[in-house]
Amino acid sequence: MEKRKFGDRKDAKRCRDIGGMSQILIDLKPRRSLGELYISQKMDVTSLVNYMNAKTNADLTYFHAFLTLFAKVMYNRPLLNRFVSNRHVYEHKDIVLSFVMKTDFLDNSKEIMVLIPILENDNLTTISKKVSDKVNAIRNSNDRGMGANKAIQILGKLPNILRVPIVSIFKLLDKWGILPTFLIKDNLYYSSMIVSNLGTFKTDGIYHNVTDFGTCSGIITIGEIKQEGQKYYCELGISMDERIADGFYFIKSIKLMQYILNNPNLLDGDVSAKVEEK
Repeated sequence: MEKRKFGDRKDAKRCRDIGGMSQILIDLKPRRSLGELYISQKMDVTSLVNYMNAKTNADLTYFHAFLTLFAKVMYNRPLLNRFVSNRHVYEHKDIVLSFVMKTDFLDNSKEIMVLIPILENDNLTTISKKVSDKVNAIRNSNDRGMGANKAIQILGKLPNILRVPIVSIFKLLDKWGILPTFLIKDNLYYSSMIVSNLGTFKTDGIYHNVTDFGTCSGIITIGEIKQEGQKYYCELGISMDERIADGFYFIKSIKLMQYILNNPNLLDGDVSAKVEEK
């Protein structure tokens, strides 16, 4: 295990290779919401559709495939796993993908934050099992509130005179990286990437704003897969903090994403395996 250095956080290491221009950009845009970059990308998923149709495992879903895709891109493009806090740049020690699930498909059903840690040797099969096991455990549990989920349910019911100052204190602790562990556990704002599967609702990908709270620098929404002629396409709505990398880095990351979609058999291997584009 790498030794923790001065300036590191318990959940991330301080990045000390930041150039002058990048640091000035952070000073000019000290909040994540000020550095928000929006990307609408139409992805060719024809090969992915053929790949999924050939799978015999009925538990595999397109959402699992996209989670594996995003994890593989992040392992190959590590700057995507960075975040800015208190005008310093950090890199998460782990890659954790998150999403919000409804306990039931009803308008008034409870929403639960779900975090999925992705290990170096994970692949589509293991990630699919992790997601299914976590979702089933939550839906079959009588106590659906754990960690940050439970804290939010309690805090959200307090009157303004109590809730507002408490939230302000939490935001200050978050800024300094000393928020209590029970508020970080199962908190999607403390993940590498938030993912939303809008294809389930038969709609396209949309932009979702990033938040100034936590350590998550990006949100990806997955739109419905649609057939156009002999090909299939899916629209992704991507919101990223532009302060963690430059535009060229983001463009190359999207190109890598398309390359993997064109070669979906790569999802069967370790997510940390280096992808050599041909």
